Order: sequence, then structure tokens, then C-alpha cells
Amino acid sequence: MEKRLGVIGIVVEDRQVVPQVNKILSEHADMIIGRMGLPHREREVSVISLIVDGTTDQVGSLTGKLGNIPHVTVKSALTKV
Repeated sequence: MEKRLGVIGIVVEDRQVVPQVNKILSEHADMIIGRMGLPHREREVSVISLIVDGTTDQVGSLTGKLGNIPHVTVKSALTKV
């Protein structure tokens, strides 16, 4: 399957689940090119942006696992080719 370049946005609304998020990200580290995380203390949320290079199955696995964590919202966008 062909790899695609993309971006994944993650919003974490409960700091208690951060270890779960980090564990899943570590499991998929081979396809993560870059990562930036910013806490927004006033709103008590954290925002993580990822640049990824992987197959649609790999990206789907990552976003699916993250999306199953309570208080975590995930969106992704991939190149067409």
C-alpha cells in the first residue's frame, strides 16, 4: 500500500488521559515525522499536531485508537497520492 503525507490534529480535554495518548503515539512513532504540542492553560486543554507519512491503514489505526480515548478529539487530512 502506498504511503501518504498528512496532518493529524488532536485535542485533549482531560490531562488524565495524556499518558494513554503518549503511549499510542509512541507505538506509531515510525510514521510520525513531526510533533508539536501546546497546552492551553486557560481552557484546560492541550492541542497536539502531527505530521505523518504512512499508509491509510496506519493513519486509520492511529486515529482510531486515539479517538477511542474519552475526552480526546482527532481529525486528519492526507494527500491524495
